[in-house]
Amino acid sequence: MAARRGRFITIEGGEGAGKSTHLSTMVDHLRLEGFDVVSTREPGGTGVAEAIRELLLTRRDEPVDALTELLLMFAARAQHVARVIRPALAAGRWVVCDRFTDASYAYQAAGRQMGPHPVTLLAGLVHPDLKPDLTLYLDLPSATGLARARTRGMTDRFEEESDPFFDRVRQGYLDLAAAEPDRIKTVNAAGDMEYVRNKVLAALDAFLAEYRRDSR
Repeated sequence: MAARRGRFITIEGGEGAGKSTHLSTMVDHLRLEGFDVVSTREPGGTGVAEAIRELLLTRRDEPVDALTELLLMFAARAQHVARVIRPALAAGRWVVCDRFTDASYAYQAAGRQMGPHPVTLLAGLVHPDLKPDLTLYLDLPSATGLARARTRGMTDRFEEESDPFFDRVRQGYLDLAAAEPDRIKTVNAAGDMEYVRNKVLAALDAFLAEYRRDSR
């Protein structure tokens, strides 16, 4: 008997939103609930995709064109989907991923002001039948998130972008959440760590309750 398809959960947010911390919380919670979980990230998740990540994040003298950036993001995503995400889901494992294509709509379509069409076109090529079952969006004012991110030390190429860029990214995420409220659950990430953790777990538990109800 074939394994039941696993579930695909993503976590999104701007710089300094605490995605990595809360992704770990989600993964630990799902494992305690008895699920076989793959924890991964974008860009990245495979050797090739991690090499592309380094190329994308490293500061350099040569400016990176917005279309080049988007194509590199989807090159890494194509490898990640083919080598990690699809095989895991097909085997019945649950995948929890730090960022997915919603990030391209926020950072490239909105932040870089490319518009949604090129992102939609590439998503249709790379993963036409794959979409997260649940996305948690950690929202906070971009200035707050940047202040947090910049206290960590050396910044990457994205973290050095202008404040208006990150304001557009945040609005891009808010627009996505408004358009797909059943999938994208917004969590106020401006509070303290325990508050945000509790909200993340509440959203995850609501999803698990629905999953179990549908599995009966």
